[in-house]
Amino acid sequence: MAGETLFGIHGAALSVRSQRMGLIASNIANASTPGFKARDLDFQGALAAEQGAGRMADAIKYRVPLQTSMDGNTVELSQEQTDFAENAVQYQTTLSFLTGRITQVTRALKGE
Repeated sequence: MAGETLFGIHGAALSVRSQRMGLIASNIANASTPGFKARDLDFQGALAAEQGAGRMADAIKYRVPLQTSMDGNTVELSQEQTDFAENAVQYQTTLSFLTGRITQVTRALKGE
């Protein structure tokens, strides 16, 4: 509970961004797998689940492709790469905030 007030929502957000990165990476890795269905996280739903107000499984959604593939694969590589890059930037931003917060708390504890 103390970690929740110290880091606010950012700790949960970092966890959700990490999970989303894993899903997107899986989509990219399976871009050539026949019948593979691309998935993504509904960020708000996943964040609520991370904070105990829902189930993470409910936040995972299948992507609806703009152009269907002949083999049933729904991965659109350019979209996945864009989403991966955006999520990586958001992950890094959240991590930087948390690092700054930890530095601030450490300085306060040292009396600086």
